[in-house]
Amino acid sequence: MTSLWLDRRSRAGEDGATYPASDFAPGAPYDEIVIGAGLTGLVTALLLVRAGRRVAIVEAEHIGAVTSGNTTAKLSLLQGVKYQQMLRHTSTRVGKAYVEGNREGFEWLLRYLDDHGVPYQRRDAYTYAGSADGVRAVDDELSAAFRLGLPVEKVRDLDLPFPTYGAVRLRDQAQFDPLDVLTALAADFRGRGGTLVEGVRAHRVRAVTAPDRRCLVHTDAGDVTAERVVLATGIPFLDRGLYFAKLSHSRSYALSFRVSPGTLPDDFGMYLSTDEPKRTLRSIPVVPADGLGEDAGQLLLVGGNGHRVGHHPHPRDLVADLEMWTSGCFPGAERTHAWSAQDYRSANLIPFVGWLPRSRGRVFLATGFDKWGMTNAVAAGLRLSGELLGGHIPWARTLGRRVTRPRSMALGAATNAEVGADFVRGWTGALRTTGAAQPPAEGQGEVRSVGGRPVAVCTVDGVTREVSAVCRHLGGIVRWNDQELSWDCPLHASRYRPDGTRIEGPTTDDLAAV
Repeated sequence: MTSLWLDRRSRAGEDGATYPASDFAPGAPYDEIVIGAGLTGLVTALLLVRAGRRVAIVEAEHIGAVTSGNTTAKLSLLQGVKYQQMLRHTSTRVGKAYVEGNREGFEWLLRYLDDHGVPYQRRDAYTYAGSADGVRAVDDELSAAFRLGLPVEKVRDLDLPFPTYGAVRLRDQAQFDPLDVLTALAADFRGRGGTLVEGVRAHRVRAVTAPDRRCLVHTDAGDVTAERVVLATGIPFLDRGLYFAKLSHSRSYALSFRVSPGTLPDDFGMYLSTDEPKRTLRSIPVVPADGLGEDAGQLLLVGGNGHRVGHHPHPRDLVADLEMWTSGCFPGAERTHAWSAQDYRSANLIPFVGWLPRSRGRVFLATGFDKWGMTNAVAAGLRLSGELLGGHIPWARTLGRRVTRPRSMALGAATNAEVGADFVRGWTGALRTTGAAQPPAEGQGEVRSVGGRPVAVCTVDGVTREVSAVCRHLGGIVRWNDQELSWDCPLHASRYRPDGTRIEGPTTDDLAAV
């Protein structure tokens, strides 16, 4: 699955390792090393290098390869039903600090895009009820958002080709192509003397006590050192702090469609439903790289059908459901791309940003953006760079001192109890399944017991591969994802390619060979 954003770069000949590993200098000392070249990592690194720091970004694949390049790219302070949920877990003071941080991230990014000529579109954002059952959630979100200082308003009717039952509107939000943003940030960072390398995976980080109190970063291209390290990898791949146990995970899907000219008005907004299954919509301006012709107008983006990673037996059915729903609401819509993204959520819906426990205050992280990474990533970059440079941001201080309430602890305990049940179910099922002697059909995979060991077997592009079915993170049994042709661990959302190569998640290793 390749997102429209990433495919555009490929069509324009801009894919691949733009910043090759040959630029990597093992043994080189840096002030800070940022691991991950998504929006969080690039903003953080740019702010540090602006301050005169010597900074390197190490990216395992390429810019935007994981979440940032597979987002719906809505820059919005209206975030579905987030605020009513947040206020059940934390205080109004903390909620207002969250909104203030997101607002500062929102404004910083739009100023940056204006200054660097990166295109974006201003759009109104809507949280709407798709059924009568969703009306109360709309009203509750209106009240919560207003309580937190957002100038929201109630809207009765929406110009959408399916029934709606009212909405919350926040005017003048924004949308863009995320790869335009990442490319500009990367070029700016490099132009200011920063080092950015793609295709280099970091495996371990060790805070050395003597002689100079630096961090040693182990990568597959050699070791480098820095005073501080920032983990901007979606979820930390270091288990210190046990963030994998403090976060829940989900995977959701997005599709782009060619629609008839005039189907979408020029000011088509950004929409997200309160009901399940979720539906998110926005428009996308057509660019020459799309190859659709000048009369194509705008593309339609539709997303939703989120689920816990590894917990749906056939993710392909979820993509088909989105396509069917779109065809029913927008007759003649022709699918051009389908992709997905992985997100992490804390129990109280506030991201974790700051120093990593047991790192002697020298390793920092940002995680738990809960599908709203465009504003939260920039807010995290501002907060991390401020802390690393010795600054003081009042809203960041408030968020950093929040108290975890009993309701949040109970939710976290329930999530981890389910993880334990998944572990037992996975091993029990794997050891009971001997499987057929013949290989799986094209595009399919299964876990079999071979000699008393769980083995993951799949067939992709005519090649049958066998690897260990035991996740390298905490030993869960992986499950086949028939939409993305990957092995996904239901415990903490580590994901692997058909040959066992790590894709994302808290694991640092590939699946073992059989």
